[in-house]
Amino acid sequence: MSATAEEVGSMHYEDVTVGSPLPQLEVELNRSLIVAGAIATRDYQDVHHDPDLARQRGAPDIFMNILTTNGLVGRFVTDWSGPCGLIESIAIRLGAPNYPGDTMVLTGQVSSLGGPSERNEGRGVVDVEVRGRNSIGNHVTGTVRVALPIRGGAGDRPATEDRRLLDHGAEPRGDGAEPRGDGAEPRGDGGEPRGGGR
Repeated sequence: MSATAEEVGSMHYEDVTVGSPLPQLEVELNRSLIVAGAIATRDYQDVHHDPDLARQRGAPDIFMNILTTNGLVGRFVTDWSGPCGLIESIAIRLGAPNYPGDTMVLTGQVSSLGGPSERNEGRGVVDVEVRGRNSIGNHVTGTVRVALPIRGGAGDRPATEDRRLLDHGAEPRGDGAEPRGDGAEPRGDGGEPRGGGR
């Protein structure tokens, strides 16, 4: 049996009110973060890794790409919601670039409660207004919609288990093995599955 949201430290929909602040997150902006974020998101634009070419294009240094910012915004909200929160959407707008040597401070607050989620059974929808500010100004502003578990509902277990089941189209096996949606049984030795399958 799975742990409940409360047991794993997740927020519940019933515990959130409009105006509730999220704990701020300070992100130290360094070259490694900016370059690694660009590479991890397959954004090979030179302005994200080559300081000389970034300067030739009018920037004072390399700067963070939007996909890394999007990931940090998602992290900020899920650090608050806990592992049972599921992000349904992120809508952001970029402003001042994030350059190395600066710090971005993410802040946010609950802006609305939307009732039961249409996409995630047993969860209620919460909109969070987010702002990420650096020394130049607002780097990012936007809204994140997250589905939080309703106490005692179908969503009252870690989202990672829900996603694993959804991705495989199967119910948990109870023996710790990955569920499979193709009827195949795992071999246990890392090889191809036995029976059924692909």
